[in-house]
Amino acid sequence: MTNIKLGEAGAGFPRRSMSRKTRRLYLVLVSLALLGAAVALVLAALRQDIVFFLSPTELAAKPPAPGRVIRIGGLVEQGSLQKLGSDGVVLFEVTDLRKAIKVRYRGILPDLFREGQGVVIEGAVNEQGEFIASEVLAKHDEKYLPPEVAKALKASGRWQESGDQTGSTSSGGNVTANNQESAAQ
Repeated sequence: MTNIKLGEAGAGFPRRSMSRKTRRLYLVLVSLALLGAAVALVLAALRQDIVFFLSPTELAAKPPAPGRVIRIGGLVEQGSLQKLGSDGVVLFEVTDLRKAIKVRYRGILPDLFREGQGVVIEGAVNEQGEFIASEVLAKHDEKYLPPEVAKALKASGRWQESGDQTGSTSSGGNVTANNQESAAQ
């Protein structure tokens, strides 16, 4: 007579051990499931930290939910800078030469912040529709514009190509005062 081991419950059927292939397949499937779960957790955690960049035209067309942190970029509108009182509140407008967005900022502006210069501003739109800036980043060179700002200005059709670009953009373009003056008219 042959010796057959019965299953633990004694159901009357023989218990087989898994082959190497089956064990390897289960190991790979469990590993992939754990990796997928880890990636999903990381993406869910980072989702709150992702900051989207918008031009003033895009912001006016599709306003984000109040409190959602975004970045806007463009040029500081000529004649729009206003300092309110002694508490450090500053009002100004940022434009992509199509639309302008009013910005409220409390704090010390960067040394390179000037009207007509490129900026990237991080903040959120409040319930009243005002853009409240939490951080203002000014350009660092006379001919440099942040890549996002340059792209938005090119999309607006107000970008003039020039070969003497020295910033970290690879676009090779520059906005001139003539373009800014014609946009204001």
